Amino acid sequence: MSDEILEHRRLLVAGSGIAALSAAIYAARSNNDPLLIEGDEPGGQLTLTTDVENYPGFPEGISGPELINEMRAQAEKFGTELRSGIVDDVEKRPEGHFRVELTNGDVYTADAVIAASGASARTLGVPGEDDLMGYGLSTCATCDGAFFRGEDMLVVGGGDAAMEEANFLTKFADTVYIAHRREEFRAEDVWIERVMDKVEDGEIEILKNTELTEIHGTAEEGITGVTLVEHPDGHPTEKLEDPATAEEVDEYDFDVGAVFYAIGHTPNTAYLEGTGVELDDAGYLLTQGGRDGGQTATAVEGIFGAGDVVDHHYQQAVTAGGMGVKAALDADDYLSDRERAGELHEPEPVAAEGDD
Repeated sequence: MSDEILEHRRLLVAGSGIAALSAAIYAARSNNDPLLIEGDEPGGQLTLTTDVENYPGFPEGISGPELINEMRAQAEKFGTELRSGIVDDVEKRPEGHFRVELTNGDVYTADAVIAASGASARTLGVPGEDDLMGYGLSTCATCDGAFFRGEDMLVVGGGDAAMEEANFLTKFADTVYIAHRREEFRAEDVWIERVMDKVEDGEIEILKNTELTEIHGTAEEGITGVTLVEHPDGHPTEKLEDPATAEEVDEYDFDVGAVFYAIGHTPNTAYLEGTGVELDDAGYLLTQGGRDGGQTATAVEGIFGAGDVVDHHYQQAVTAGGMGVKAALDADDYLSDRERAGELHEPEPVAAEGDD
């Protein structure tokens, strides 16, 4: 562990998506000297979305990367400094400031920290996935469903998210198919009932004991189909790997024009585990207002949460932006109160080895 501090900042923001950039814009305009650490996926999940049509202010739509780039420029215009790096550890020191170490060993201190590092959508790692993400493959039905009107669509998953996304996609799809690797769904009864009503109406078809193993298409054409495997006892890919059961697995190509993963998200909160902040069982950051809104302050004074790192439900660009703004305003109140009390003191610099 290095003790050499590169510099001290009034506010450090971890993340680079809509929530982080919105927080940085407001923090910079409040003269809180924000330093934004961008992480390993600058721009977050929105950079995987080719077109964003539901973000207010863009009636003709805007690409995800373009929206992120415009927000980055706006944050920098008001004084935010952006640096590449991944936050590895956050520690609150007895003096009241935070020691923030990156995976490359760089160390910063800050009077307050906004955690806006988002959540990563889980994927399957199947062939075609990397090439077609954003070109027919999506992890957000609300974001991208309208782009595929009249297509047959496949939802992968068996929990609440899968049921909810499949139900939503019936607004646009010819037929929505749900592929689930087991016989029984993990979703709550209310969601299963809603889906079964759509099954009776012919809007949804369920493919139980079925898994996706390949996605076909190109960025130019979009998705032209998928390969599925099925076994009556479920978990067909496991059966396919076992010589004793491999011949029992049915493998076939299936025509769909869009695929939506609904197999959950992993919040990027590992770096907060030693701070004393409260996390739920899935790793999402709990704030004073609970999930999905409320205030952004955490159980540790000086650490604030915003965006998908907190919100497991809405996970929309506009709600993430709103939470980022609230986090910046809450952080400004916290910093102002400490400043008035005379509690903000820049840590003493630590000399590097070899310095006189």
